[in-house]
Amino acid sequence: MEREILDTKRKALKINLNEQIYGTFAEIGAGQEVARNFFTAGAAAGTVAKTMSAYDMTFSDAIYGAEASGRYVSQNRLLQMLNHEFSLLNERLVGEKYENRTFFAFADTVTTLNFKRTNEPHGWIGIRFQTEPGGLPNEIFFHVRLLDTDVNMQQRVLGIIGVNLVYAAFYHHHEPKVMIESLADNLTVGSVEIDLISVQGPAFGEVNNILLNLYLIMKDFSAAAIFDADAHPRQAKDLLYKKDIMILRTKYGQKSNPNFNLFNKATEQFVRTNEVEAGNLSVMIEVLLTDVLTEAQETPDDIDLETVANRAADMCKTGNLVIVSNFTRHNRLAKYLDRCRPKSVGISTNINNLKFVFNSTNFGENYSSQLLAYVSDMFTKNVKLFAYPFLVKKNNTVITTANMPVTPDAKPLFEFLLINGYITDIKDYSEDDVKTV
Repeated sequence: MEREILDTKRKALKINLNEQIYGTFAEIGAGQEVARNFFTAGAAAGTVAKTMSAYDMTFSDAIYGAEASGRYVSQNRLLQMLNHEFSLLNERLVGEKYENRTFFAFADTVTTLNFKRTNEPHGWIGIRFQTEPGGLPNEIFFHVRLLDTDVNMQQRVLGIIGVNLVYAAFYHHHEPKVMIESLADNLTVGSVEIDLISVQGPAFGEVNNILLNLYLIMKDFSAAAIFDADAHPRQAKDLLYKKDIMILRTKYGQKSNPNFNLFNKATEQFVRTNEVEAGNLSVMIEVLLTDVLTEAQETPDDIDLETVANRAADMCKTGNLVIVSNFTRHNRLAKYLDRCRPKSVGISTNINNLKFVFNSTNFGENYSSQLLAYVSDMFTKNVKLFAYPFLVKKNNTVITTANMPVTPDAKPLFEFLLINGYITDIKDYSEDDVKTV
């Protein structure tokens, strides 16, 4: 059955007219954009206990506590805001008048486009809420990138997505997929990217946060999701800024564990050649949702997200960071990571992937342009590829960059990349390592 999508004003009005829903709006960075929608919808006195903004850092610190990192647009700041505002609701709103209320605290901390257009507009948005009077709180928060190039449009988007979140918390929390889909209601395609979501509380007892973040990818809200060793979703830039990143690419349907012997050798080479400082290395395993080399390309409907989530959870248990992505080509991965401004990147990959890219028969017209775009996206980002050797069993031949088939039109560029160290073989491997690739 198709879901009815209410416009933003009707959503806000429906919440305002619900006598049980009552709470606080605390917004930093882009104005009172969410609260404004509830005021203009009418009957806001039935919903709004308080609205506030604390733009000055001194005031903000006095209310929510000092921010040790110095970053006020952060997950930690958002959670401080939710903690403080929800606690005040329960502390101050007591007695018969409030005994049938389900309280909520909404918060956002956002930076929109500055006057000089030199910043990256993004923010954290969240809500802590009860589903029954006096009940334990639940929580939803997510990170957004605001993609419009006009600050007024970004403010409008923030207002809409905030209303969507409050509505989703109270009316869709029991249907996680619908909850996520509804966050984009009444927004134009390409206006916002949601690249992380986290939920917790009794209303989400059976919800898997890895699965929720994979659903963001499948709904084109984001291109990738990153998890730490504890399988918690994390914002990419928080983890990878100025880091030396080494990545192993794997497929979601891969039944065996990756060849960690070869990957460890690749990582050792990366550390040596890039002179990685102690403590600055971030090792990451990628679980790729689609595989560019398969004959029958998977479609989103073919991919079992629970299998992917289980695979990602297993990889988290190795103690490494895990990224799940839809990047069918290395260059798309490199462009994504470049947004995080890492110091350097190493990608460990099967040489079959290179053999595919440097073979013009696998592509249609304009192969030269496609190859140049691939190389430009990849290797202008301080990226190096470390190629796994491949064993051809029928003649027991090991394929490396030295004997890999390359079509004549790609050979000069391939040799340039080899000579200058952009592509290199994994060295000092054993025969057993090759057999298990």
